[in-house]
Amino acid sequence: MGMAAGRPARLAVGVVSAGRVGAVLGAALAAAGHHVVATSGVSRESVKRADALLPGVPLAAPDQVVTGADLALLAVPDDVLPGLVRGLAAAGCFRPGQIVVHTSGAHGVGVLAPAAAEGVLPLALHPVLTFTGRAEDVVRLGGACVGVTATEGDEAGWSVGEALVVEMGAEPVRVPEGVRPLYHAALAHGANHLVTLVRDCADLLDRAGVRPAERLIAPLLSAALDNALRHGDRALTGPVARGDAGTVAVHLRELDAVDPDLARTYRALATRTAHRAQAAGLLPDHAAQEVLRTLTEDE
Repeated sequence: MGMAAGRPARLAVGVVSAGRVGAVLGAALAAAGHHVVATSGVSRESVKRADALLPGVPLAAPDQVVTGADLALLAVPDDVLPGLVRGLAAAGCFRPGQIVVHTSGAHGVGVLAPAAAEGVLPLALHPVLTFTGRAEDVVRLGGACVGVTATEGDEAGWSVGEALVVEMGAEPVRVPEGVRPLYHAALAHGANHLVTLVRDCADLLDRAGVRPAERLIAPLLSAALDNALRHGDRALTGPVARGDAGTVAVHLRELDAVDPDLARTYRALATRTAHRAQAAGLLPDHAAQEVLRTLTEDE
């Protein structure tokens, strides 16, 4: 398995397992000219997914999938990964020169230590994307970034990781081992809480009888996201950023009446917004103080 100018040669790829991420990355590697030789999957969904995205690829047990692979792709949930790696190492599935990749956002390459001890090249390749497990994900991957972690100081390892990402059509971003947990926390904070925020907004409108909520808010929220990415804190608008304490007080009164739990979330986020607006020079100190005072009243 030679390396030509930093590009992996055609590799025999084994995918454990044909979940949403594994099947899609397997398909992307196949599209790049690698040969997916086997995958594992037990649930009806994963068997169907393997059939759709990895046609003709035989299903096998995880240990067999890894043993027969030059590149073993471990696409399993975060908390399953450490035990899987230990089990595969104990079963003698790893060999020197093999590339072992996991796709977990929460872990770096430390979790692959039992495999690295057998002489494999350990890599963490985390696609910064949410997956449905359908063919369009392979296309979406082309517009996405992949967080790459290799062993510190192993420049050849980093190069292999980046080359694999580029082959899959995505953009590699280096994430050093030590910042991996913070990197994952940041992504979860953004992606997961954004969904919570959007659904809370839609539910409130629904409860008020203002429908269709999604149609109403789609252009507003899409523009807000776009502006935040382009313009940073200058994209902040609304009563908090304007220092309109009276309106904020009305919002709190209304939210407290329908959903005190949601009112607490509004208070926390509005407080954070006021601090950001103040730091960005959008909100004069006296106006910020007034808004913050309103937000802490009657808590």
